Amino acid sequence: MSEERGAQALVAGLLAGIVALAACSPSSEFASSGPAVSSERFVPSTWNFDRDAVGSLPSGATIFTGTWTVRIESGAPSSPNALCQTASAEFPAVQLSSDVHADMAVSAQFKPISGRTDQAAGVLLRIQDSRNYYIVRANALEGNVVIFKYVNGQRSEIKSGSINVASGAWQLLRGEAVGTTLRGFVGDKLVVESKDATFREGRAGLWTKADSVTCFDDVMLGPVGSP
Repeated sequence: MSEERGAQALVAGLLAGIVALAACSPSSEFASSGPAVSSERFVPSTWNFDRDAVGSLPSGATIFTGTWTVRIESGAPSSPNALCQTASAEFPAVQLSSDVHADMAVSAQFKPISGRTDQAAGVLLRIQDSRNYYIVRANALEGNVVIFKYVNGQRSEIKSGSINVASGAWQLLRGEAVGTTLRGFVGDKLVVESKDATFREGRAGLWTKADSVTCFDDVMLGPVGSP
């Protein structure tokens, strides 16, 4: 009888361990969060920069820092123009328009061209002003996507996820903000997800870091998910 009870206790212990491991699995966060769908619906805005004059800033855009100009870029997804950041600054950033939304998805085709310190590309969500916004950033030198918040001119990391980011190639970066949920994608792959309640609404933009020379094309601001 004691052997039978011992076996039952062993099985129970193993089952408890399996349940505990499943609860701690890194993938459980994404599995439990489900698809993010915005309750806010609006007509998407797009920028392919092909109607903007070469050497200019896109109509309606505001530079926070860095040197942002439209230029002819060979191989751009929507030929011929792209918006490129070519200066070295701490955090080059540009706001694309004055439209304010709460839930938003900002996507962009980007190409990290060069940079010894960084080869970064970012989309900005819920911009308040030049010193306050969320960043979803991909970096070809680090091989990751990171969600940051920039509060009163001070950047802090919320969460990061690893993924290969190709240098010298066009690829898609997308950031989403729905309620307090923030997500970062490369292509269709969800790389990082977290929650933060610092900013509830704001505008959209683009971002790089340090000496990154990065070009952007086919930028879209729209609602998240399907109606």
